[in-house]
Amino acid sequence: MDQKFVFRLILLFVFTIAFSSCHKEETQIKTLLGTSVSKERVDAFIDEQMQALNMPGLSIAIINEGEVVYHRVKGYANKERQILADSTTLFEGASISKSVFGFFAMTFVEEGLLDLDKPLYEYLPNPAIEHDERYKKITARIVLSHRSGFPNWRDDYPEKELFIQFEPGTAYHYSGEGYQYLAEVLKHLLNTNWAGLEAEFQKRVAIPFGLEHTVFIKNDYTRKYKAQPYDVDGNWIDKSKSEWWTSRDSVFVAPTTIHSEAIDFSKWMIAMMQEEGLSEEGFAELYRPHSEIVSGLLQEDYTLGFTRLSVLGLSELYTHSGNNDGFSSYFAFDKEKEWGFVVFTNSSRLGDQFAQNLTYRLLLSGSVPKLSAIVLCTLFTALLLITNLILVFFKSRRRGIRFANLRIGLLALSCCLLSLVLMLTGHSGIVNYLYGFGVLLTVYWGWNVLGQIRANWREERSARIELCVQCFLLAGVLFSGVAVGLLEQG
Repeated sequence: MDQKFVFRLILLFVFTIAFSSCHKEETQIKTLLGTSVSKERVDAFIDEQMQALNMPGLSIAIINEGEVVYHRVKGYANKERQILADSTTLFEGASISKSVFGFFAMTFVEEGLLDLDKPLYEYLPNPAIEHDERYKKITARIVLSHRSGFPNWRDDYPEKELFIQFEPGTAYHYSGEGYQYLAEVLKHLLNTNWAGLEAEFQKRVAIPFGLEHTVFIKNDYTRKYKAQPYDVDGNWIDKSKSEWWTSRDSVFVAPTTIHSEAIDFSKWMIAMMQEEGLSEEGFAELYRPHSEIVSGLLQEDYTLGFTRLSVLGLSELYTHSGNNDGFSSYFAFDKEKEWGFVVFTNSSRLGDQFAQNLTYRLLLSGSVPKLSAIVLCTLFTALLLITNLILVFFKSRRRGIRFANLRIGLLALSCCLLSLVLMLTGHSGIVNYLYGFGVLLTVYWGWNVLGQIRANWREERSARIELCVQCFLLAGVLFSGVAVGLLEQG
């Protein structure tokens, strides 16, 4: 390889870095693992999923490094009247209310108005469960981590009476009733009504974080711009016929009645990532796991309002899903990377399914082909290393080729491992530059090795089967490595 070729290769590499960095800043979205996916691909995925799941409308925002880098509203707010959803359309957030309410409750703890470990009955007795003395053990901490023993909702049972299923604090059982009891306590502490508690939420949470239209109790604006609800088959749901919903129309239902949209809600998510609004100790308490849900490779716990997902303790996601009649939602964020997304839909249960598909098929790593290319590159690199290591130590002829391939294998393996490590950190942008530099050196050395292999082939200085294996493994490293780079642009 002459000096002119090397110089041109370096110039091409520098130009590519400069162009790709500018291009990616405008069109690329970072995945959780640090790879990139184009906004066009996300658009296409949303279109495909909305059609496949028969979802009427959707509002989504994706956050990279503490900023919204993607926002889209699609579909219908009202199918019957053909009213399109737009940036003003509001959705019921359902159970993602619990995470916001958990933070809201912690502001009372910070001020000394609420003690997480003081029995709630000492603040406000609950006549509906006074017949069971065990309820006197229930605290705010127990309620927020779903360990009260209450059912989700008493109305789910024929007797429609509140009861306790197990000794409070000893097990996990998801319960909206517990959250609502705590809301009653907060209302009592403020000596106010439900509208007063809503006003306090606006004062403590919505206004400080710039949430313009996020409410627990509907107001005139909410009623005007709220999307219509639909079931999983796309049929309209008349919620005015539901006694459960009509009886709570003006109630601050802590576990389920938040109304919002993607941009508004993402402001609160960013504040949670950057730990604004509470002390360091307050956030440590909010995020600390209290209830184990699933153990193993993927650890799932419940904190004081969030589901916490952890993979081998290396990366933590704080999430919550929500499902009401005609509405569903989901959010997830990694506070260390300041990465996350939120989805609102006006369809029963489909929002959660859509979010899971979006996460595992696209936003986790970019794509299955991308991961496949990384695996192939690592596999070919490992085989190249092992093969040449064996040949270097056990065969004396033509060590030059084997040492060269060994260097290439070590470089490629280092690039693969370094990229994967950097993908799990909050500073993953450097991956693109290190990867490009690694490819440049690998191509340079690879070209020289191929020249040596051709010379040995002509002069029959090595066994041809050995040369074929060397060529195959070297080509595998180069082509799979290039595939990783090409898929990075997708």
